[in-house]
Amino acid sequence: MKTSMINAVTLMLSACAMTACSDDDFGPDPSKDWDGTTAFFESADEAGFLTYYNPAIGRCGDPMPFYDQKAGEFKVLYLQEYENNPTYTFHPFWAVSTKDGASYEALGEVLPTGTSQYEADAALGTGCCVYNEKEGLYYIYYTGHTSKEVVMRATSPDFKTWTKDKNWMLKGNDYGYSEIDFRDPQIFVAEDGLYHMVISSNLKFAEFTSSDLKNWSHLGQFPMIWDRMLECPDIFKMGDYWYLVYSEGYRASWSRKVKYMMSTTYEGLKACFNDPGANWPKDGHEGVLDSRAFYAGKTASNGTDRYIWGWCPYRTGATIHEKNVAVGAGGEPNWSGALVCHKVIQHADGTLTLGEVPAMAAKFSKAQDVKVMESQGYSNGTLTGDGAYVLYNRLGNHNHISMTVKTSNNWDKFGISLVRGSDSEKYYTMVVNPEGEDTRKVNFEQEGSAGAGFIEGIDGYNFQRPTDNTYKIDIYTDNSVMVMYINDVCAYTNRIYGIQKNCWSVNNYGGSITVSDVKVSQY
Repeated sequence: MKTSMINAVTLMLSACAMTACSDDDFGPDPSKDWDGTTAFFESADEAGFLTYYNPAIGRCGDPMPFYDQKAGEFKVLYLQEYENNPTYTFHPFWAVSTKDGASYEALGEVLPTGTSQYEADAALGTGCCVYNEKEGLYYIYYTGHTSKEVVMRATSPDFKTWTKDKNWMLKGNDYGYSEIDFRDPQIFVAEDGLYHMVISSNLKFAEFTSSDLKNWSHLGQFPMIWDRMLECPDIFKMGDYWYLVYSEGYRASWSRKVKYMMSTTYEGLKACFNDPGANWPKDGHEGVLDSRAFYAGKTASNGTDRYIWGWCPYRTGATIHEKNVAVGAGGEPNWSGALVCHKVIQHADGTLTLGEVPAMAAKFSKAQDVKVMESQGYSNGTLTGDGAYVLYNRLGNHNHISMTVKTSNNWDKFGISLVRGSDSEKYYTMVVNPEGEDTRKVNFEQEGSAGAGFIEGIDGYNFQRPTDNTYKIDIYTDNSVMVMYINDVCAYTNRIYGIQKNCWSVNNYGGSITVSDVKVSQY
């Protein structure tokens, strides 16, 4: 503990030397006036994240969650990514367990890669895990990846010791599919009582069925959307509706997101992409569930609640400011990052949105003092006029910010800024932007005198303006990973470096807004 504290202080002091702050201003030294200052500080992430889980070494790739009924907990398999992967044998399955989606226990490596480039599973790709209660066996179906892709399997009686079935595999070209793109098997039970396996292939989904999780028959195929590869399919029934959650691999900022389709029957779900324009969910945003900083999302349910896990990408750059804007359509997000978990919210009409995991609020239980450090156009909780803002005191490494914002009319525009110092020429804002009188969207902007403005690659999706113009906002941060929820209609994930140890603000861009119930808690 003492050594880690010394290392943390050393990192902070080193960062301070390279930025606007100095020993004369403030620093991690408790003898300095840390709480009474507002200058920008270039802070650093901790080695591992415990809320939006990231291992101390490496990062999380495509999550594969399932509810382990035998153990009474969720387990989330993921592809372990290292800074320097072996050339041919990479992405073993690692795993964590969780009961609530807010705290995790690391389980380490679960399924290793092959040992040479000549094995069909030299590298591993996304799959799924299923527990067969009759046999008392766990099954992992996974992608074996070389220059080709195949579907393979392994079994375990205890989720600890796994045996790969080297005598079984599915090859796409045996059934008329691509031998290069044939991956991401997902298993579920359909209306016929059989196990169904859906596999992503070349602009279509391959479908197989089984009664025993061992012997599989090819059922046929159903389409993906137009010219885009849809990855990491997840099919489930929730209430009266069937859903297909998928990640659209089309590399454009407006498209590369986690989305869903829905139908009242499974056969209807399979037909959704016959005419996607006519079959988008009637939610006002074509089934988009989060921003571009949440990818490869898949769900699992304990029978009461359903949660979705995806990864929030890390970003590269020499400074915080370089990293925070490296998200545009011309700069594809890096692959892998930290696990982000949301609760799946089903509305009365069957449409879906994502909301906060209930255990999050309980985890962030240590209330912090919230102090106004600086303001303009601010009086008694009201911000009036373009450029009005209120700057609050510094945040910690893990924060829950909550507040209520009420706008004075249907066109008011406001935002919440992070990494903002009183001397900052650049800082980062989630702007709740009017896209029309009744429509809003979260835009990401680099503000300040030297800011780049709107960052196209990480904006949110359209959602309905609340009829009473009242926005209940919850923001959770774990080091550089941030998730914002607005009412039950918007989830917005982003990677923003430098949140910790910096101030934050609420801003107004015309008209007036009232800010109330501002709270910050940590753990």
